[in-house]
Amino acid sequence: MIFTTKAEYGVRLLVELGRQGSGQPVSLKAISEAEGLPLAYLERIVALLKKADLVESTRGAHGGYKLSRPAESITMDEAVLALEGAVAPMSCFVDDSEEGRVLCSHLDDHGHACATKLLWTRVQGGVIKALAHTTLAELVAFSERTQVPSPPTAPVAV
Repeated sequence: MIFTTKAEYGVRLLVELGRQGSGQPVSLKAISEAEGLPLAYLERIVALLKKADLVESTRGAHGGYKLSRPAESITMDEAVLALEGAVAPMSCFVDDSEEGRVLCSHLDDHGHACATKLLWTRVQGGVIKALAHTTLAELVAFSERTQVPSPPTAPVAV
């Protein structure tokens, strides 16, 4: 299963907001520069996150975006659902509801039930479970532990 850059960039945007911790709004331009992501695309992505009530915006000179609630209460299943829609492991799975549930479109496969539905349903369930059990706070903590330190600068001779 491959998620699009909407999910990747959206989660990176959320992690960057989670790193702020102070609750101060952060401009998309600052996030774009910090993460090396295209600003125009982030504007479209943040609109999806705002619609899902994961982020909120503040206007003005010191405006920007911040998390709408603590990072501990934001799970990745709700973020990915807001960004990607239903999580479907195969193209034959179709969106059945607004909650991201998908169903196999092979209602009748020449008199037999779909032979692979069980497998893909389990794959979908496993992915959703992994996303649901991963909080934004965990990703923020992980990103802070795994940051590559800047190389030391050479001493300047006087």
